Amino acid sequence: MNNPYSNELKALKHSGRYRERRVWNDNLIDMGSNDYLGLAHKSQLHSRACEMVSQYSNHAPKSSMLVNGYHPIHQNFERALCDANGFEAGIVMGSGFNANIGLIECLVRKGDVLLMDEQYHASGIMATKMCEGEVIFFPHNDASALEKLIKDATKKRIVVAVEGIYSMGGDLLSREILSVCERYGVLVILDEAHSSGVIGKNLMGILDYYDIASTPLMIKMGTLGKAYGSFGAYVLCSKHIEEYLINRAKNVIYATAPSLYDTALAHQALMFIGENCTTLSQHIQSHQQIVREILGVEMVGLILPIEIGDNVIAMEIQQILKDDLGVSVGAIRQPTVKKAILRVIFRISAEKETVVRVCERLKFLKSVALEDYKGL
Repeated sequence: MNNPYSNELKALKHSGRYRERRVWNDNLIDMGSNDYLGLAHKSQLHSRACEMVSQYSNHAPKSSMLVNGYHPIHQNFERALCDANGFEAGIVMGSGFNANIGLIECLVRKGDVLLMDEQYHASGIMATKMCEGEVIFFPHNDASALEKLIKDATKKRIVVAVEGIYSMGGDLLSREILSVCERYGVLVILDEAHSSGVIGKNLMGILDYYDIASTPLMIKMGTLGKAYGSFGAYVLCSKHIEEYLINRAKNVIYATAPSLYDTALAHQALMFIGENCTTLSQHIQSHQQIVREILGVEMVGLILPIEIGDNVIAMEIQQILKDDLGVSVGAIRQPTVKKAILRVIFRISAEKETVVRVCERLKFLKSVALEDYKGL
């Protein structure tokens, strides 16, 4: 039995859900990654991060944060994030996936209930299998359904988990959901992976966008591998929640502390965003305007999902855009989404002419009958 999963792999191929790693192609225009602001290509940020790390005798954390791995680079970045976002305390973590699992597993205790948006990220859904409390999924972005669940809950603590901008749909968290959470005094986890660095007057995310001040019952999780052009994650919260996470979150206690270089790089990105917020916002709005004028779609961020439905056809259109325009976009299939979509990221480093060409081609492709794609 040398190939114990051969049947499963055959089934994935048959359904058009088979995945492969492909080495990044620098010759293609990237409109598929989550590097929204193009900061992963800013060589000056890399140089400054290297300089920051070089000030110390060690260039790696060496151990868990609770042993001897909590470095001044971590601490300084956490303080800068708190200042920029209006939170009391923060903890840098290994990744957004890691942070969601750590948060949900330790916050939802026996006797508690977790109310999670049905379109929450896969990391959060995986974490629900690990927590001791009850888990209920509520209809996507439905504040009325959430309020009813909160009213009916008889548990010790209520935790609500939502995203600022949803990663596949690209839609914005309803303001009313935040109002419901505040009205009933429940703990709320805000996954800002796709909203931090993209929306808000200061590009700090959903609370900045709605001009809402943080409260002790809000927990903000953000990633560093998207708009910040680095790798890792952070959690911002009250001092009380920070104290609890340090003592109960297994991803903090048992994992080696995050990379010093990646943390320094994200710190440089945070400063760059703060110093160039107006210009970055103008670029974001410019791309949004092109999409609106050509495709008639209002984007709140920089994610454009186009439902295709058929897995094979989604991959064929992806290849068409590579071959004809030299542009790489995402072809997202089950189980990530219910129906296959093209996921186009209008990174602000893409030239306006490229954005126009892509939008015009997408407009044409949307008008073609499904059975005709193979002939394009």
